[in-house]
Amino acid sequence: MSNKLRLLIIAVAAVFMASCTTPDCPNQAIEIIPYPNQLKAGEGCVNLAKGFQVIGETNHAEYLTSELNAQGIEAGKGAQIVFQPAEQPNNLGEEGYRLVAKKKAITIEANGSKGQFYGIQTLLQLVNGATVAAVEIEDVPAFEWRAYMLDESRYFHGETFVKQVLDQMAKLKMNVFHWHLVDDAGWRIEIKKYPLLTEVGGTRADSEIGTWKSRKTAGEPHSGFYTQEQIKAIVQYAAERNITIVPEFEMPGHSSAAIAAYTWLGTAGKDIDVPVTFGRHYDNYDVTKPEVEQFVKDVLNELFELFPSEVIHIGGDEVGYKVWEESKHVQQYMKENGINTPADLQIAFTNKISKFIESKGRRMMGWNEIMGVNIHKGFEEKKDDKEAETELAKNVVVHFWKGDINLITDAAQKGYSIVNSLHSNTYLDYSYKNISLEKAYGFYPIPEDLNEEYHKNIFGLGCQMWSEWTPTNKDVERQTYPRIAAYAETGWTNKDNKDYARFRKAMDNLTQSWDKLNINYGPLDNVE
Repeated sequence: MSNKLRLLIIAVAAVFMASCTTPDCPNQAIEIIPYPNQLKAGEGCVNLAKGFQVIGETNHAEYLTSELNAQGIEAGKGAQIVFQPAEQPNNLGEEGYRLVAKKKAITIEANGSKGQFYGIQTLLQLVNGATVAAVEIEDVPAFEWRAYMLDESRYFHGETFVKQVLDQMAKLKMNVFHWHLVDDAGWRIEIKKYPLLTEVGGTRADSEIGTWKSRKTAGEPHSGFYTQEQIKAIVQYAAERNITIVPEFEMPGHSSAAIAAYTWLGTAGKDIDVPVTFGRHYDNYDVTKPEVEQFVKDVLNELFELFPSEVIHIGGDEVGYKVWEESKHVQQYMKENGINTPADLQIAFTNKISKFIESKGRRMMGWNEIMGVNIHKGFEEKKDDKEAETELAKNVVVHFWKGDINLITDAAQKGYSIVNSLHSNTYLDYSYKNISLEKAYGFYPIPEDLNEEYHKNIFGLGCQMWSEWTPTNKDVERQTYPRIAAYAETGWTNKDNKDYARFRKAMDNLTQSWDKLNINYGPLDNVE
């Protein structure tokens, strides 16, 4: 090659590079969480410095404008952001989208509002200063259930905090807010027919602090609950962000706050206070009483009015059977009805409530103890519990959190729908030493040995923020962030497209946005 030809090639290359990295259009990395499933980088960028115009039909125009304004980009006669229906046929479903950014236009195609919204979330992460890198993206979530759970029974966190969580979930394309509002430690939702649930059950005299069985307390009462008007406002706020709120109404165990309010709900027939200590408490709803069954249905009817979610979570975990075993009238009921074990009594009650929920056009969900398998043999009070002979109704969604992973495989093969939230990998109250960001990212909800024909029965995953030892909102933030982002990417990005090194690098942009919002977050790198 002659020197003249070499110099010419160098000159052409320099011009090409300059055209890609001019001050108006700087070269920029494409860093998105969760990562899109198909992405092709283009040349140059779309410049929004002179403003933007929203064109086409979308109910998210106000939201998009507000978010871009927050980044210093104003509406004007500049680049076009075009919303249009996706060409048919396609595989985008309800939540998928196509995004193309080139020259002076950004186009988002989708089959409806949900896909448009997620296209917007990707666009907002692509904004760098006032430019958007030229790119073509086609993106569909890996799983339909991408959940974050907040426990408010132990500590009440409040409407402002919940809305902040919903905002961050939306940016990460998570679509289910699992709201744990009822447990032993407090009842946090107004029920009109039973006002003592919040008047009595919404307050405890003190709170255990530190860790399990610490024998230390805060020395002050704790209280709080959401009015039905507040619930409606939060549900609407979530819906605007494509998030379904799934309430959890614990039954038949973890019911101390309700029994403190109405003694007749319990099996033991004893007046109790809302417990100060955390853990498992062993009076249960007396499921043999018609009036208790009616109470459950009454509460559910009010929940149906407040939450449009198809799925209603009934807990069902860690039920202590001793109180049923020691109750003469419960034992008599079991004998008369041919019920051989307390586990069968629980399933019989669960199936009855499942039918009621189904009659209202909804679907029950519960922790995997509702299948009747004893997953707590390591606990003294549960080691001798016999497993149920009764089969759980097939329309119930099983929320797996503990036990042999083969229980998931078995349930999926039997046709149950499953959400996988294995505690050792998804519990956000666990330390970063036990679940680092990298370990959280490595979790995958489908067991390796599950035949592909049953993969469709694994709806997705959830990450759980239990709040026994996180009394403040800042405590909850530190345990939630950054790990929530890892679960979000697992829920959205196909397994073959996941890459922890790329994800970790993209986390830097996310933490900058959290810094601006004064969100507290934990370590990004492994803790020894």
